[in-house]
Amino acid sequence: MNAHAITVQNVTKQYGDFTAVDNLSFEVWRGEIFSMLGPNGAGKTTTIRMILDILKPDTGAINILGGPISDTTKDRIGYLPEERGLYRNVPVIEVLTYLGSLKGVPRKEAQQRATDFLTRVGLEENIKSKVSELSKGMQQKVQLIATFLHHPDLVIIDEPFSGLDPVNTQLIKDLMYDMKDDGVTIVMSTHQMHQVEAMADRMLMIDHGQPMLYGAVDEVRQRFAKNAIIVEGEGHWDALRGVTSVEPNDNGRGALLHLADGVTPDEVMAAMATGADYRVRRFELAVPSLNEIFIQVAGNGNGAANGAANGR
Repeated sequence: MNAHAITVQNVTKQYGDFTAVDNLSFEVWRGEIFSMLGPNGAGKTTTIRMILDILKPDTGAINILGGPISDTTKDRIGYLPEERGLYRNVPVIEVLTYLGSLKGVPRKEAQQRATDFLTRVGLEENIKSKVSELSKGMQQKVQLIATFLHHPDLVIIDEPFSGLDPVNTQLIKDLMYDMKDDGVTIVMSTHQMHQVEAMADRMLMIDHGQPMLYGAVDEVRQRFAKNAIIVEGEGHWDALRGVTSVEPNDNGRGALLHLADGVTPDEVMAAMATGADYRVRRFELAVPSLNEIFIQVAGNGNGAANGAANGR
């Protein structure tokens, strides 16, 4: 079996003189959670629509689940676009049963799957409610169920947690984790960086249709790590050998210690361990969050060649 659920090779898409996607290449591995990031207008939606064969690329090639997309392949994909839409005056169970049948699920089985999903996400009492009678968050859960109902091999979701409170966000995350454990590939486009950090195995950030950052989430964050550590506790941090400066940590707890070139965190830790006046409750590398990296890269546009090349 091909190890890649999606392969995008040198794809370009133009609208007149505007280049929405510019010679873009990346891969999504089977069974992973892959996140697409980028500022508004970066080319994410155009890329997703080309993957789904809604739009045709001007140049380049896209393979889905082992080959060019076909009607059979489309039935193996679950897609939730940013523009949501359900039949508003139809009972929830009927909407889901109908949408499942469009993907080839027998009606009786689709109804049972829909009932099971609705129960799992706490909507068992709303099975016969019309969609228009549901809150925005409830409607979001119904649409996610419609995306998952036919047990797809590949799921593509735009802003999966839009309109959900923390409890329901966790419900959907658990559902997505279970699907991943079953071998389903999940591609999510989102602006919620903390969800990417928590969930995604790998990521692609694009801007002006070009790759800015690409690779494993932890590796991307490490690329932007400073030669610095975060500590909490008691002690004269600026007296430690190799510490060039000390400043409050961003969250107001502890201190950020900047280290001289060639000085390692292990050396500083050893000095703290042997110093009688140091009490350390927390010690970690100063690795920036994806949100900080996003602002840095999207703000100055200098990460394309460096970030993309290192991630391939």
